[in-house]
Amino acid sequence: MSAIVAARYLLTSGGFAWATHRLRPGLYHGLGQQIGREIGWSLAAALIYGVPAGVVAWGWQAHGWTRIYSDVHAWSLWYLPISVLLYLAAHDSWFYWTHRWMHRPGPFRILHAVHHASRPPTAWAAMSFHPWEALTGAIVIPLLVFVIPIHVAALGVVLTIMTVMGVSNHMGWEMFPRFIVHGPLGKWLITASHHQRHHDLYKCNYGLYFRFWDRLCGTDRGLGSFKGETA
Repeated sequence: MSAIVAARYLLTSGGFAWATHRLRPGLYHGLGQQIGREIGWSLAAALIYGVPAGVVAWGWQAHGWTRIYSDVHAWSLWYLPISVLLYLAAHDSWFYWTHRWMHRPGPFRILHAVHHASRPPTAWAAMSFHPWEALTGAIVIPLLVFVIPIHVAALGVVLTIMTVMGVSNHMGWEMFPRFIVHGPLGKWLITASHHQRHHDLYKCNYGLYFRFWDRLCGTDRGLGSFKGETA
């Protein structure tokens, strides 16, 4: 499972890095050493992410311990999108509060400084975590599958959204059109413009998918800008 997580990281981050090279040539110029560190930390994190994922796969296939199901008729069809939203909301809540905690001085130095050493972050930085931080992220989805029923395909959608949003939010430019980012949907969804402000200011914009907790807790500082661009 660690190899699968690592391959998923390399393919996704590599794909977005290639897109950056094509659409924003020169954006990562001079960042070769930083990108090398990001890849190294990310592959180490992939090893950690693979352990609980492997336990889940074994528990599901060999023993049926999880709430993952493969028969699409086991639950009503309307539940499929609901289950995806439940997982995303739970993951987002966990991420917001652990992420905010990791910005306290002590935890930041030990756990989170590795991630913020990417200045500016690149498409390779989404999984660039200290092993202890990687552990806090690796356990969330594996724990949820023991609590919230989800079809195996819907779980694949959750993992895809997690991977794509994690990478795209760090790549240094906004892939979504302005009418989304600055429109009603953008007021509640996190994109690269929102997460860029976190990397610029540190003490704000802690969410992963949604701006709900940031807005509720007064930590939303709007949208950031990228090199050569304005928000």
